[in-house]
Amino acid sequence: MKLAFVSNYINHHQLPVSRVLYENLGDNYTFIQTEPMEEERIRMGWGGDFDSLPFLKKYYEDEYEAKKIIAESDIVVFGGCEDESIIIDRLNEDKPVIRYSERLYKEGQWKWISPRGLVKKYKDHTRFNNSRVYLLCAGAYVQDDFNIIRAYPGKRFKWGYFPEFISYSDDERKERRDRRREHDVLHILWAGRMIGWKHPESLIELATYLDAEGIGYKITIVGDGDCKDKIQSEITKKSLSDKIELLGAKSPDEVRELMNDADVYILSSDYREGWGAVLNEAMNAGCAIVASHAAGAVPTLIKHRQNGLIFPSGDYKKMASLVAELSRDQKWRLSLGENAYETLEGGWNHEEAAKRLLKLSEAILEDKPFFFESGPLSEARVIRQKKMYKKLVGLE
Repeated sequence: MKLAFVSNYINHHQLPVSRVLYENLGDNYTFIQTEPMEEERIRMGWGGDFDSLPFLKKYYEDEYEAKKIIAESDIVVFGGCEDESIIIDRLNEDKPVIRYSERLYKEGQWKWISPRGLVKKYKDHTRFNNSRVYLLCAGAYVQDDFNIIRAYPGKRFKWGYFPEFISYSDDERKERRDRRREHDVLHILWAGRMIGWKHPESLIELATYLDAEGIGYKITIVGDGDCKDKIQSEITKKSLSDKIELLGAKSPDEVRELMNDADVYILSSDYREGWGAVLNEAMNAGCAIVASHAAGAVPTLIKHRQNGLIFPSGDYKKMASLVAELSRDQKWRLSLGENAYETLEGGWNHEEAAKRLLKLSEAILEDKPFFFESGPLSEARVIRQKKMYKKLVGLE
């Protein structure tokens, strides 16, 4: 089987899956990068020695060869790129395509009513409902968005992003738990671009709440962006410099080291967070997760009060109350972190995802596609956005 994976650029969220695909397919696997990585991402530490990857082909440097690979591959996985012309010939010839997509309507589902938008969605998606086109939903709200435009019914699969899953021995996990038990205050971590929709300002409200409750804490904020100066100003204004540390941008490896020490990881993003691969990484590190229900990865990966805690997006008082609850029960806090780790170990990891993708691809070529029972490539059933939080926390 010859498989091509087409996306905007290779990065540490996609590289692990690609490595497993290459291990299984050898030169029959190609990752086609359609554009150079943005400078902002490179400054964040996303760059790397990717040019040496034996399976990487850059579309913008050798368009002829890239198009040839796309045309001749048995399966093409396509996503992270808005240029539909790259695969239009393949779609028109009814050759198998596995799309992967984040949300269509991150900024509001009301946008579906745009006549121009509906025409484009029909052209790009809905008209291929009866073709051999399948959808990997990289986020729990994707299937609802595609359901609105009536695209790919019965062919929507759960998916996500899969940064490297690091397997730890029992002794290593115990050592990490022991280090956390020695903390004299609660270690809280937030990492990401400091931009509006990721809501780093929530950490200021969290600090205020914890101070009022008399709870000892240390908050570490990692990242850079438009909101950084404002956050620093608020920290100074509220005399929080001894409790909140702004570290600036760090490499993915450095962030993972910080996660291994953190007691609690906060994911505060709203619906514009299509997935949020930092959640996978924090779970891998055994952090107790407190996460907004709106981030795309949360409904997929987090089971409320089993392997993490979920708060309604934007309700930072609720977020803070959950952190306070964790501060009072170390045993439960550590248990949530261990359960989070085991969620990834048990299926939501790069190696399992890649192997399942190969099995699904083979089944598609035999015209016998199927859903796995749970985990990656299980059926992505529709849960309406407005009902998601209550569903997640067991209120309906």
